[in-house]
Amino acid sequence: MSVAVTAAAGVQGDFRGVVRQGKAPRRQVSLIEAESWQAALHELDDAEAYMLPWHSRRANLCVSGIRLPREPGAVIAIGAACRIEVTMECDPCSRMDEIRPGLMAALTPDWRGGVLGRVLDDGAIAVGDDVRIER
Repeated sequence: MSVAVTAAAGVQGDFRGVVRQGKAPRRQVSLIEAESWQAALHELDDAEAYMLPWHSRRANLCVSGIRLPREPGAVIAIGAACRIEVTMECDPCSRMDEIRPGLMAALTPDWRGGVLGRVLDDGAIAVGDDVRIER
């Protein structure tokens, strides 16, 4: 399974990544670490919470085994060509508490809610692709 990620539209199929005329793209792609998601669920200390899938966070991509940069300007490379510049922290919203009470607070420390970015270089990405921090 693969998906196109482009500077014009973000992640294929997600309307939130489309660049609107006159607007700077800052929220095209959202990424979360599997480890941060699990840490947040563990903090809830609720057996049912452990069953929540990572996409409940409404992130586009979930990475594992790598710590995402915690500063704007860093560049994340995925697969052969896709490059994403980190623009900001993805602050958890009140919708997280609608999913599970306490989830918003559990996602708040240490950028657990993930990062937002803009696409620098288009590319097709797939499950299992290499994820690298370039700068």
